[in-house]
Amino acid sequence: MEVKQIYTGCLAQGAYYIESNGEAAIVDPLREVQPYLDLAKDRGAAIKYVLETHFHADFVSGHLTLSEKTGAPIVFGPNASPEFETYAATDGEKLQLGNVAIEVLHTPGHTMESTTYLLRDEAGKPHAIFSGDTLFLGDVGRPDLAQKGELTIEDLAGHLFDSLRNKIMTLPEDTIVYPGHGAGSACGKNMSKETVGTLGDQKATNYALRADMTREEFIAEVTDGLLPPPGYFPMNVAMNKKGYESIDRVMERGTRVLSPDAFEAAANETDAVMLDIRATHEFVERHIPRSTFIGLAGGFAPWVGAMIVDVKQPILLIANEDQIEEAITRLSRVGFDNVLGYLEGSMAAWAASGKETDSIETVDAEAFASVLKTTPEAKVVDVRKDGEFLAAHVDGAIHASLEFLGSNMDRIPKDEPFYLHCLGGYRSLIAHSMLKARGYHNAIDVLGGYKAIAATDAPLTDCVCPSTLK
Repeated sequence: MEVKQIYTGCLAQGAYYIESNGEAAIVDPLREVQPYLDLAKDRGAAIKYVLETHFHADFVSGHLTLSEKTGAPIVFGPNASPEFETYAATDGEKLQLGNVAIEVLHTPGHTMESTTYLLRDEAGKPHAIFSGDTLFLGDVGRPDLAQKGELTIEDLAGHLFDSLRNKIMTLPEDTIVYPGHGAGSACGKNMSKETVGTLGDQKATNYALRADMTREEFIAEVTDGLLPPPGYFPMNVAMNKKGYESIDRVMERGTRVLSPDAFEAAANETDAVMLDIRATHEFVERHIPRSTFIGLAGGFAPWVGAMIVDVKQPILLIANEDQIEEAITRLSRVGFDNVLGYLEGSMAAWAASGKETDSIETVDAEAFASVLKTTPEAKVVDVRKDGEFLAAHVDGAIHASLEFLGSNMDRIPKDEPFYLHCLGGYRSLIAHSMLKARGYHNAIDVLGGYKAIAATDAPLTDCVCPSTLK
Protein backbone atom coordinates (compact mmCIF):
# COMPACT_ATOMS: atom_id res chain seq x y z
CA MET A 1 0.00 0.00 0.00
CA GLU A 2 1.33 3.44 -0.99
CA VAL A 3 -0.12 6.89 -0.25
CA LYS A 4 1.30 10.09 -1.71
CA GLN A 5 0.13 13.61 -0.99
CA ILE A 6 0.43 15.99 -3.94
CA TYR A 7 0.23 19.41 -2.34
CA THR A 8 -0.19 22.66 -4.26
CA GLY A 9 0.92 25.60 -2.16
CA CYS A 10 -0.72 28.45 -4.06
CA LEU A 11 -4.13 26.86 -3.47
CA ALA A 12 -3.19 25.24 -0.15
CA GLN A 13 -4.75 22.10 -1.66
CA GLY A 14 -3.97 18.45 -1.18
CA ALA A 15 -4.67 15.80 -3.82
CA TYR A 16 -3.84 12.17 -3.07
CA TYR A 17 -2.52 9.09 -4.86
CA ILE A 18 -3.41 5.74 -3.26
CA GLU A 19 -1.99 2.51 -4.67
CA SER A 20 -2.16 -1.19 -3.86
CA ASN A 21 -1.09 -4.17 -5.96
CA GLY A 22 -0.97 -2.27 -9.24
CA GLU A 23 -4.24 -0.37 -8.80
CA ALA A 24 -4.46 3.33 -7.95
CA ALA A 25 -7.06 5.88 -6.89
CA ILE A 26 -6.75 9.66 -7.10
CA VAL A 27 -8.54 11.83 -4.56
CA ASP A 28 -9.54 15.41 -5.52
CA PRO A 29 -7.23 15.87 -8.53
CA LEU A 30 -6.31 19.31 -9.80
CA ARG A 31 -7.22 20.50 -13.30
CA GLU A 32 -3.93 19.45 -14.93
CA VAL A 33 -3.84 15.68 -14.59
CA GLN A 34 -0.53 14.75 -16.20
CA PRO A 35 1.32 14.46 -12.85
CA TYR A 36 -1.11 11.72 -11.73
CA LEU A 37 -0.83 9.90 -15.04
CA ASP A 38 2.96 10.07 -14.89
CA LEU A 39 3.06 8.83 -11.31
CA ALA A 40 0.87 5.82 -12.06
CA LYS A 41 2.87 5.02 -15.21
CA ASP A 42 6.21 5.27 -13.39
CA ARG A 43 4.94 2.88 -10.74
CA GLY A 44 3.37 0.48 -13.21
CA ALA A 45 -0.13 1.04 -11.83
CA ALA A 46 -3.52 1.57 -13.46
CA ILE A 47 -5.83 4.30 -12.15
CA LYS A 48 -9.03 2.54 -11.08
CA TYR A 49 -10.99 5.33 -9.34
CA VAL A 50 -11.21 9.12 -9.40
CA LEU A 51 -12.59 10.00 -5.96
CA GLU A 52 -14.26 13.35 -5.30
CA THR A 53 -14.96 14.41 -1.71
CA HIS A 54 -17.48 17.09 -2.78
CA PHE A 55 -18.13 19.79 -5.37
CA HIS A 56 -15.17 22.05 -4.76
CA ALA A 57 -15.65 25.82 -4.63
CA ASP A 58 -12.07 27.07 -4.50
CA PHE A 59 -10.69 25.17 -7.49
CA VAL A 60 -11.78 23.30 -10.60
CA SER A 61 -11.10 19.61 -10.20
CA GLY A 62 -9.48 17.45 -12.86
CA HIS A 63 -11.99 14.65 -12.38
CA LEU A 64 -13.50 14.82 -15.88
CA THR A 65 -10.19 14.97 -17.72
CA LEU A 66 -8.63 12.23 -15.61
CA SER A 67 -11.62 9.97 -16.15
CA GLU A 68 -11.55 10.61 -19.91
CA LYS A 69 -7.84 9.79 -20.12
CA THR A 70 -7.96 6.63 -17.98
CA GLY A 71 -11.48 5.26 -18.25
CA ALA A 72 -11.67 5.28 -14.44
CA PRO A 73 -15.10 6.14 -13.02
CA ILE A 74 -15.63 9.38 -11.12
CA VAL A 75 -16.92 8.51 -7.66
CA PHE A 76 -19.04 10.80 -5.51
CA GLY A 77 -20.80 9.96 -2.28
CA PRO A 78 -24.52 10.35 -1.59
CA ASN A 79 -26.48 13.49 -2.53
CA ALA A 80 -24.25 14.46 -5.47
CA SER A 81 -26.11 15.11 -8.74
CA PRO A 82 -23.53 16.10 -11.35
CA GLU A 83 -24.47 16.64 -14.97
CA PHE A 84 -22.13 13.92 -16.25
CA GLU A 85 -21.74 10.18 -15.71
CA THR A 86 -20.43 9.18 -12.29
CA TYR A 87 -20.56 6.29 -9.88
CA ALA A 88 -22.79 7.18 -6.93
CA ALA A 89 -21.37 5.37 -3.93
CA THR A 90 -23.49 4.61 -0.89
CA ASP A 91 -22.64 5.34 2.72
CA GLY A 92 -20.54 2.49 4.11
CA GLU A 93 -19.74 1.01 0.70
CA LYS A 94 -16.25 -0.41 0.29
CA LEU A 95 -14.34 0.11 -2.95
CA GLN A 96 -11.71 -2.56 -3.49
CA LEU A 97 -8.28 -1.29 -4.54
CA GLY A 98 -5.73 -4.06 -4.94
CA ASN A 99 -5.33 -5.61 -1.49
CA VAL A 100 -6.95 -2.73 0.41
CA ALA A 101 -10.39 -1.18 0.61
CA ILE A 102 -11.61 2.41 0.59
CA GLU A 103 -14.77 2.85 2.64
CA VAL A 104 -17.20 5.61 1.75
CA LEU A 105 -18.24 7.69 4.76
CA HIS A 106 -20.97 10.19 3.99
CA THR A 107 -20.07 13.25 6.10
CA PRO A 108 -22.41 16.13 5.19
CA GLY A 109 -21.97 19.56 6.71
CA HIS A 110 -19.50 21.52 4.61
CA THR A 111 -21.79 20.54 1.74
CA MET A 112 -24.57 17.96 1.72
CA GLU A 113 -22.66 15.62 -0.61
CA SER A 114 -19.40 15.87 1.37
CA THR A 115 -17.79 12.47 1.72
CA THR A 116 -14.75 11.21 3.61
CA TYR A 117 -12.85 8.22 2.24
CA LEU A 118 -11.53 5.79 4.84
CA LEU A 119 -8.55 3.71 3.70
CA ARG A 120 -8.43 0.29 5.36
CA ASP A 121 -5.18 -1.67 5.18
CA GLU A 122 -4.71 -5.28 4.04
CA ALA A 123 -6.03 -6.52 7.38
CA GLY A 124 -9.08 -4.27 7.24
CA LYS A 125 -7.79 -1.89 9.94
CA PRO A 126 -8.50 1.85 9.51
CA HIS A 127 -5.29 3.44 8.24
CA ALA A 128 -6.15 6.93 6.99
CA ILE A 129 -8.99 9.25 6.10
CA PHE A 130 -9.11 11.58 3.13
CA SER A 131 -11.39 14.12 4.69
CA GLY A 132 -11.77 16.73 1.94
CA ASP A 133 -13.28 19.85 3.50
CA THR A 134 -14.98 18.01 6.37
CA LEU A 135 -11.99 17.92 8.72
CA PHE A 136 -8.85 20.03 8.43
CA LEU A 137 -5.88 20.12 10.76
CA GLY A 138 -6.91 22.71 13.33
CA ASP A 139 -10.33 23.40 11.87
CA VAL A 140 -13.35 22.01 10.04
CA GLY A 141 -14.97 23.01 6.77
CA ARG A 142 -17.00 26.20 6.70
CA PRO A 143 -20.73 25.44 6.66
CA ASP A 144 -21.90 28.53 4.76
CA LEU A 145 -21.17 27.62 1.14
CA ALA A 146 -24.06 25.23 0.43
CA GLN A 147 -27.04 27.06 1.86
CA LYS A 148 -30.06 26.42 -0.35
CA GLY A 149 -33.73 27.15 0.15
CA GLU A 150 -34.59 26.46 3.76
CA LEU A 151 -31.19 24.88 4.50
CA THR A 152 -29.40 27.38 6.74
CA ILE A 153 -25.81 27.75 7.87
CA GLU A 154 -26.91 26.47 11.29
CA ASP A 155 -28.48 23.40 9.65
CA LEU A 156 -25.25 22.62 7.81
CA ALA A 157 -23.19 23.16 10.96
CA GLY A 158 -25.48 20.73 12.77
CA HIS A 159 -24.95 18.11 10.05
CA LEU A 160 -21.20 18.69 10.35
CA PHE A 161 -21.36 18.14 14.12
CA ASP A 162 -23.10 14.80 13.58
CA SER A 163 -20.69 13.75 10.82
CA LEU A 164 -17.63 14.43 12.94
CA ARG A 165 -18.99 12.79 16.09
CA ASN A 166 -20.60 9.76 14.47
CA LYS A 167 -18.36 8.99 11.50
CA ILE A 168 -14.88 10.37 12.17
CA MET A 169 -14.24 10.76 15.90
CA THR A 170 -15.16 7.09 16.47
CA LEU A 171 -12.16 5.94 14.41
CA PRO A 172 -8.87 4.87 16.08
CA GLU A 173 -6.72 7.74 17.28
CA ASP A 174 -3.75 6.64 15.16
CA THR A 175 -5.80 7.07 11.98
CA ILE A 176 -3.88 9.40 9.66
CA VAL A 177 -5.76 12.54 8.58
CA TYR A 178 -5.15 13.72 5.02
CA PRO A 179 -7.13 16.98 4.65
CA GLY A 180 -8.23 18.73 1.50
CA HIS A 181 -6.58 22.02 2.47
CA GLY A 182 -4.08 23.67 4.78
CA ALA A 183 -3.31 27.16 6.01
CA GLY A 184 -4.04 29.85 3.44
CA SER A 185 -7.23 28.32 2.06
CA ALA A 186 -10.48 30.30 2.25
CA CYS A 187 -12.36 27.06 3.00
CA GLY A 188 -11.69 27.36 6.74
CA LYS A 189 -10.58 29.96 9.26
CA ASN A 190 -8.04 28.32 11.60
CA MET A 191 -6.12 25.75 9.56
CA SER A 192 -2.69 24.47 10.53
CA LYS A 193 0.39 24.87 8.35
CA GLU A 194 0.90 21.13 8.70
CA THR A 195 -0.63 19.05 5.92
CA VAL A 196 -0.74 15.59 7.54
CA GLY A 197 -1.74 14.65 11.09
CA THR A 198 -3.50 12.03 13.17
CA LEU A 199 -7.00 11.89 14.50
CA GLY A 200 -5.68 11.66 18.06
CA ASP A 201 -3.77 14.91 17.65
CA GLN A 202 -6.85 16.59 16.24
CA LYS A 203 -9.06 15.41 19.08
CA ALA A 204 -6.52 16.94 21.46
CA THR A 205 -5.97 20.25 19.66
CA ASN A 206 -8.78 21.03 17.19
CA TYR A 207 -11.33 23.34 18.83
CA ALA A 208 -14.17 21.76 16.84
CA LEU A 209 -13.43 18.24 18.13
CA ARG A 210 -13.52 19.11 21.83
CA ALA A 211 -14.94 16.07 23.61
CA ASP A 212 -17.31 17.98 25.90
CA MET A 213 -18.59 20.32 23.18
CA THR A 214 -22.36 20.52 22.87
CA ARG A 215 -24.09 20.73 19.51
CA GLU A 216 -25.10 24.34 20.25
CA GLU A 217 -21.53 25.31 21.19
CA PHE A 218 -20.22 23.68 18.02
CA ILE A 219 -22.66 25.56 15.81
CA ALA A 220 -21.84 28.86 17.50
CA GLU A 221 -18.07 28.43 17.29
CA VAL A 222 -17.91 27.04 13.75
CA THR A 223 -20.10 29.80 12.35
CA ASP A 224 -18.38 32.62 14.25
CA GLY A 225 -15.95 34.88 12.42
CA LEU A 226 -16.52 33.58 8.89
CA LEU A 227 -15.58 36.14 6.26
CA PRO A 228 -17.67 36.28 3.07
CA PRO A 229 -16.41 33.66 0.59
CA PRO A 230 -14.65 34.85 -2.57
CA GLY A 231 -17.07 35.70 -5.37
CA TYR A 232 -15.71 33.10 -7.77
CA PHE A 233 -16.56 30.17 -5.49
CA PRO A 234 -20.09 29.52 -6.86
CA MET A 235 -18.73 29.60 -10.41
CA ASN A 236 -16.18 26.91 -9.60
CA VAL A 237 -18.90 24.78 -8.00
CA ALA A 238 -20.93 25.08 -11.21
CA MET A 239 -17.96 24.04 -13.36
CA ASN A 240 -17.24 21.05 -11.13
CA LYS A 241 -20.89 20.02 -11.26
CA LYS A 242 -21.69 20.75 -14.92
CA GLY A 243 -18.36 20.21 -16.69
CA TYR A 244 -15.76 22.39 -18.35
CA GLU A 245 -13.60 22.87 -21.41
CA SER A 246 -10.55 20.70 -22.07
CA ILE A 247 -7.36 22.04 -20.48
CA ASP A 248 -5.62 21.37 -23.80
CA ARG A 249 -7.97 23.79 -25.58
CA VAL A 250 -7.56 26.36 -22.82
CA MET A 251 -3.78 26.14 -23.16
CA GLU A 252 -3.91 26.38 -26.96
CA ARG A 253 -6.00 29.55 -26.84
CA GLY A 254 -4.05 31.16 -24.00
CA THR A 255 -0.63 30.73 -25.62
CA ARG A 256 -1.51 32.81 -28.69
CA VAL A 257 1.28 35.34 -29.29
CA LEU A 258 0.06 38.91 -29.83
CA SER A 259 2.13 41.79 -31.14
CA PRO A 260 1.75 45.10 -29.27
CA ASP A 261 -0.74 46.32 -31.89
CA ALA A 262 -2.72 43.06 -31.81
CA PHE A 263 -2.64 43.04 -28.01
CA GLU A 264 -3.96 46.60 -27.82
CA ALA A 265 -6.67 45.83 -30.39
CA ALA A 266 -7.75 42.71 -28.50
CA ALA A 267 -7.97 44.66 -25.25
CA ASN A 268 -10.16 47.29 -26.88
CA GLU A 269 -12.38 44.85 -28.76
CA THR A 270 -13.01 42.34 -25.98
CA ASP A 271 -12.87 44.52 -22.85
CA ALA A 272 -10.29 42.05 -21.56
CA VAL A 273 -8.43 42.51 -18.30
CA MET A 274 -4.78 43.18 -19.10
CA LEU A 275 -3.25 41.04 -16.36
CA ASP A 276 0.38 41.79 -15.51
CA ILE A 277 1.93 38.82 -13.70
CA ARG A 278 5.58 39.91 -13.64
CA ALA A 279 7.66 40.58 -10.53
CA THR A 280 6.63 43.49 -8.31
CA HIS A 281 9.67 45.62 -9.17
CA GLU A 282 9.02 45.19 -12.89
CA PHE A 283 5.45 46.44 -12.54
CA VAL A 284 6.59 49.36 -10.38
CA GLU A 285 9.16 50.46 -12.97
CA ARG A 286 6.95 50.20 -16.06
CA HIS A 287 3.55 48.82 -17.00
CA ILE A 288 0.67 49.33 -19.41
CA PRO A 289 -1.79 51.97 -18.19
CA ARG A 290 -4.93 50.48 -16.63
CA SER A 291 -3.41 47.02 -16.45
CA THR A 292 -4.05 44.90 -13.36
CA PHE A 293 -1.13 43.56 -11.35
CA ILE A 294 -1.39 40.12 -9.73
CA GLY A 295 2.10 38.65 -9.63
CA LEU A 296 2.67 35.00 -10.44
CA ALA A 297 5.18 34.78 -7.58
CA GLY A 298 2.53 35.41 -4.91
CA GLY A 299 -0.84 33.82 -4.13
CA PHE A 300 -1.67 34.24 -7.79
CA ALA A 301 -4.73 32.12 -8.58
CA PRO A 302 -6.74 32.85 -5.41
CA TRP A 303 -6.10 36.59 -5.78
CA VAL A 304 -7.23 36.48 -9.42
CA GLY A 305 -10.41 34.79 -8.22
CA ALA A 306 -10.93 37.32 -5.44
CA MET A 307 -10.24 40.43 -7.51
CA ILE A 308 -11.51 39.57 -11.01
CA VAL A 309 -14.28 37.21 -9.77
CA ASP A 310 -15.99 36.39 -13.09
CA VAL A 311 -14.36 33.23 -14.46
CA LYS A 312 -15.65 34.06 -17.95
CA GLN A 313 -13.85 37.41 -18.03
CA PRO A 314 -11.49 37.65 -21.04
CA ILE A 315 -7.85 38.01 -19.95
CA LEU A 316 -4.73 39.14 -21.81
CA LEU A 317 -1.40 38.32 -20.17
CA ILE A 318 1.58 40.62 -19.71
CA ALA A 319 4.37 38.30 -18.66
CA ASN A 320 7.86 37.08 -19.28
CA GLU A 321 8.05 34.22 -21.78
CA ASP A 322 8.85 31.57 -19.17
CA GLN A 323 5.74 32.44 -17.13
CA ILE A 324 3.04 31.89 -19.74
CA GLU A 325 2.22 28.17 -19.45
CA GLU A 326 2.41 28.22 -15.66
CA ALA A 327 0.09 31.22 -15.53
CA ILE A 328 -2.52 29.63 -17.80
CA THR A 329 -2.34 26.40 -15.81
CA ARG A 330 -2.80 28.19 -12.50
CA LEU A 331 -5.63 30.33 -13.87
CA SER A 332 -7.42 27.22 -15.13
CA ARG A 333 -7.24 25.70 -11.66
CA VAL A 334 -9.68 28.34 -10.47
CA GLY A 335 -11.79 28.33 -13.61
CA PHE A 336 -10.36 31.33 -15.48
CA ASP A 337 -10.21 29.65 -18.88
CA ASN A 338 -10.72 32.68 -21.11
CA VAL A 339 -7.11 33.76 -21.62
CA LEU A 340 -6.94 35.18 -25.14
CA GLY A 341 -3.17 35.35 -25.53
CA TYR A 342 -0.11 37.20 -24.31
CA LEU A 343 1.97 40.23 -25.24
CA GLU A 344 4.88 39.24 -27.47
CA GLY A 345 8.14 40.58 -26.06
CA SER A 346 6.41 41.76 -22.87
CA MET A 347 6.91 45.37 -21.77
CA ALA A 348 10.14 45.85 -23.69
CA ALA A 349 8.28 45.34 -26.98
CA TRP A 350 5.37 47.52 -25.83
CA ALA A 351 7.70 50.40 -24.95
CA ALA A 352 9.74 49.96 -28.14
CA SER A 353 6.54 50.31 -30.18
CA GLY A 354 6.12 53.82 -28.76
CA LYS A 355 2.97 53.03 -26.81
CA GLU A 356 2.18 54.75 -23.52
CA THR A 357 3.55 53.33 -20.27
CA ASP A 358 2.95 54.05 -16.61
CA SER A 359 4.82 53.54 -13.34
CA ILE A 360 4.22 53.44 -9.60
CA GLU A 361 5.39 56.19 -7.27
CA THR A 362 7.14 54.66 -4.26
CA VAL A 363 8.81 55.60 -1.01
CA ASP A 364 11.00 53.48 1.24
CA ALA A 365 9.96 52.79 4.82
CA GLU A 366 12.50 55.14 6.39
CA ALA A 367 11.38 58.06 4.22
CA PHE A 368 7.76 57.17 4.97
CA ALA A 369 8.45 57.32 8.71
CA SER A 370 10.06 60.75 8.23
CA VAL A 371 6.97 61.97 6.38
CA LEU A 372 4.75 60.90 9.26
CA LYS A 373 6.90 62.90 11.69
CA THR A 374 6.80 66.10 9.64
CA THR A 375 3.28 65.65 8.27
CA PRO A 376 1.24 63.76 10.87
CA GLU A 377 -1.95 64.45 8.92
CA ALA A 378 -0.66 62.40 5.94
CA LYS A 379 -3.18 59.82 4.78
CA VAL A 380 -2.20 56.14 5.03
CA VAL A 381 -4.21 53.24 3.58
CA ASP A 382 -3.53 49.72 4.90
CA VAL A 383 -4.88 46.89 2.70
CA ARG A 384 -3.97 43.98 4.97
CA LYS A 385 -6.59 41.59 6.37
CA ASP A 386 -8.72 42.48 9.38
CA GLY A 387 -6.69 40.41 11.83
CA GLU A 388 -3.40 41.86 10.63
CA PHE A 389 -4.69 45.41 10.95
CA LEU A 390 -6.22 44.84 14.36
CA ALA A 391 -3.01 43.31 15.66
CA ALA A 392 -1.01 46.49 14.94
CA HIS A 393 -0.98 49.25 12.34
CA VAL A 394 0.27 52.73 11.57
CA ASP A 395 -1.45 55.09 13.96
CA GLY A 396 -4.38 56.77 12.19
CA ALA A 397 -4.25 54.53 9.10
CA ILE A 398 -7.37 53.90 7.04
CA HIS A 399 -8.14 50.20 6.78
CA ALA A 400 -9.33 48.93 3.39
CA SER A 401 -8.74 45.18 3.20
CA LEU A 402 -7.78 44.12 -0.33
CA GLU A 403 -10.36 41.32 -0.42
CA PHE A 404 -13.11 43.92 -0.11
CA LEU A 405 -11.44 46.84 -1.84
CA GLY A 406 -14.45 47.51 -4.05
CA SER A 407 -16.69 48.19 -1.06
CA ASN A 408 -14.03 50.34 0.63
CA MET A 409 -13.50 52.86 -2.17
CA ASP A 410 -15.40 55.63 -0.37
CA ARG A 411 -12.87 55.46 2.47
CA ILE A 412 -9.88 56.08 0.21
CA PRO A 413 -8.95 59.71 -0.59
CA LYS A 414 -9.21 60.49 -4.29
CA ASP A 415 -8.22 64.14 -4.34
CA GLU A 416 -5.06 64.12 -2.22
CA PRO A 417 -1.91 61.98 -2.00
CA PHE A 418 -1.98 58.94 0.27
CA TYR A 419 0.48 56.19 1.22
CA LEU A 420 -0.49 52.61 0.47
CA HIS A 421 0.91 49.46 2.05
CA CYS A 422 0.26 45.81 2.90
CA LEU A 423 2.56 43.43 4.76
CA GLY A 424 5.36 42.97 2.24
CA GLY A 425 4.44 44.84 -0.95
CA TYR A 426 2.55 42.29 -3.05
CA ARG A 427 -1.04 43.08 -2.07
CA SER A 428 -0.51 46.84 -2.08
CA LEU A 429 0.53 46.68 -5.75
CA ILE A 430 -2.63 44.72 -6.58
CA ALA A 431 -4.60 47.43 -4.80
CA HIS A 432 -2.57 50.14 -6.52
CA SER A 433 -3.34 48.77 -9.97
CA MET A 434 -7.02 48.34 -9.14
CA LEU A 435 -7.25 51.89 -7.83
CA LYS A 436 -5.47 53.36 -10.85
CA ALA A 437 -7.95 51.64 -13.14
CA ARG A 438 -10.71 53.41 -11.21
CA GLY A 439 -9.18 56.86 -11.43
CA TYR A 440 -7.08 56.96 -8.26
CA HIS A 441 -3.71 58.32 -9.40
CA ASN A 442 -2.51 59.75 -6.11
CA ALA A 443 -1.23 56.68 -4.25
CA ILE A 444 2.39 56.26 -3.12
CA ASP A 445 3.46 52.68 -2.43
CA VAL A 446 5.52 52.03 0.70
CA LEU A 447 8.28 49.62 -0.31
CA GLY A 448 8.56 46.55 1.89
CA GLY A 449 5.14 47.13 3.45
CA TYR A 450 4.40 46.84 7.14
CA LYS A 451 7.38 44.54 7.71
CA ALA A 452 9.70 47.38 6.71
CA ILE A 453 7.60 50.06 8.43
CA ALA A 454 7.69 48.17 11.75
CA ALA A 455 11.49 48.33 11.70
CA THR A 456 11.42 52.15 11.67
CA ASP A 457 10.30 54.66 14.30
CA ALA A 458 6.99 55.27 12.53
CA PRO A 459 4.11 55.76 14.99
CA LEU A 460 2.38 52.37 15.40
CA THR A 461 -0.45 51.15 17.59
CA ASP A 462 0.34 48.69 20.37
CA CYS A 463 0.51 45.09 19.22
CA VAL A 464 -2.61 43.10 20.17
CA CYS A 465 -3.21 39.38 19.67
CA PRO A 466 -6.27 39.17 17.35
CA SER A 467 -7.63 36.19 19.33
CA THR A 468 -8.22 38.52 22.30
CA LEU A 469 -10.34 40.92 20.29
CA LYS A 470 -13.55 38.87 20.23
